[in-house]
Amino acid sequence: MSRVYLYIILMAVVTYLIRALPLTLIRKEIKSRFIKSFLYYVPYATLAAMTFPAILSATDYVLSSVIGFAVALVLAFNKKSLLTVAAFSCAAAFIVELFLH
Repeated sequence: MSRVYLYIILMAVVTYLIRALPLTLIRKEIKSRFIKSFLYYVPYATLAAMTFPAILSATDYVLSSVIGFAVALVLAFNKKSLLTVAAFSCAAAFIVELFLH
């Protein structure tokens, strides 16, 4: 058996264990407010940590990425829809790219 297949099987087992062990080991309801709030925010923090570096490297110039990100933040904090935020941030980055090119 090739080492690549061994690595794939090992990754599958580790991924399964990470997901299955909490379900089997924790049977009671979590009562700690700290742990509940921590678990509530983990998906958002993980998504932000994965997305932010991709935002900065999405265009040819970091400046256009930063301006697009700033536009997205302002619109998101003003509770605009996801489509509006995405469209305006992309448009802002595109316009800055036009001027920088």
